[in-house]
Amino acid sequence: MLLTLTGGAGAGKTTLANELAATSPIAPVQVLHGDGYYFTTQDRGVWTCDDAGVPRLDVGDPQSMNVERLSHDTSAALTVAAVVIVDGLFARHVNPQAPCARFDVFVDLPADLRLARKIQRKCVRDGFPLEVLLRNYLNHRRDAHERHVEPVRHHCDIVVDRAPCRGVADQGVGVRGRLLGAHT
Repeated sequence: MLLTLTGGAGAGKTTLANELAATSPIAPVQVLHGDGYYFTTQDRGVWTCDDAGVPRLDVGDPQSMNVERLSHDTSAALTVAAVVIVDGLFARHVNPQAPCARFDVFVDLPADLRLARKIQRKCVRDGFPLEVLLRNYLNHRRDAHERHVEPVRHHCDIVVDRAPCRGVADQGVGVRGRLLGAHT
């Protein structure tokens, strides 16, 4: 069984992947994180120069992700794990070689909450400059989300609302239930 978790940066995809893996009644479960599949050299992916003229990979563009390698690793994982969970901005793009049951989830969270989580993670925890993060968001990331991530919502089997106080736990149970139903 393949479960993909797609959604915007800060929506809670990795958290949900880890929660589902830890509580899955089906074992073994393997989680692949899409963040580990971006290109690292300028000969592949979409690169733009920052304000200082330094080339930076545009992680908001699906062409910057090595979907071929992720699909290969997903196929390999499906040979040893009963459930493979792939999370990431473009997880829905994964296309394993082996046919399998598949369930695509769009992890939703309002833009202001995604931005707040990203500030917490990158700026508060990791020391990234807040002014750079906000400038990137306003000048590029917000538009990239609308162009590349948001349209995937309509190709997923379910949309899970990760906003606090809106029954997130109940929705997680619903995803697990659908996962079990698709697996049997």
